[in-house]
Amino acid sequence: MQIPPPRIALIHATALAVDPIAAAFERHWPQAQRMNLLDDSLSVDRGKSGQLTDSMVQRFIDLATYAKGTGCNAILFTCSAFGPAIEAAACAVQLPTLKPNEAMFAQALALCPAAGGKLGLIATFQASIASMSGELLQMAQERGIPIELRSAFVPDAMQDLAEGRADEHHRKVAAAAQQLAGCDVVMLAQFSMADAQPAVQQALACPVLSSPDCAVLALKKEVADGA
Repeated sequence: MQIPPPRIALIHATALAVDPIAAAFERHWPQAQRMNLLDDSLSVDRGKSGQLTDSMVQRFIDLATYAKGTGCNAILFTCSAFGPAIEAAACAVQLPTLKPNEAMFAQALALCPAAGGKLGLIATFQASIASMSGELLQMAQERGIPIELRSAFVPDAMQDLAEGRADEHHRKVAAAAQQLAGCDVVMLAQFSMADAQPAVQQALACPVLSSPDCAVLALKKEVADGA
């Protein structure tokens, strides 16, 4: 009997993340059956409040519970500013659940020199920097890897992308990335930034990582290991 392909829920807080993760699945795991859940008010509310509220956490739990009810085998969140909410959702549904940048962080740490190194994080959604920095520093501490973390925020670039000015978005991200010259690895914080990776790589000598490819490969392995 043929085993049906796994059903993966992709939960988004911005529509800008939908195409990059779809492209990554086509590259690395086209057999997976994907479903998309979008609540783009989450990123708006997160930006306005300046913090992650209890009601936002509950909304993540509700979205994950709905995804589980549709028969999904695993969940990938594509929104980078909601780490604790994703942890709460994973705990509630007890399915393989991946944070958007978890796999990219692991790869960045693996590329660090043995004695530790300098990592750079560049974001177009300012609220994501604090939460992502905390997650990365915690992961580095748990793995016993001393790191120095530098970050850069690119104002207006996300708006450029939303209004169809992708080339301008990529140009601004690549220009801002030069603030992180000298790092051992630079990471693009949002899924929506993935298409800017070639431009940023051209501007920097170190490896530049984007999260969609790392996330899909990690989730594919996790689902296969649990089968």
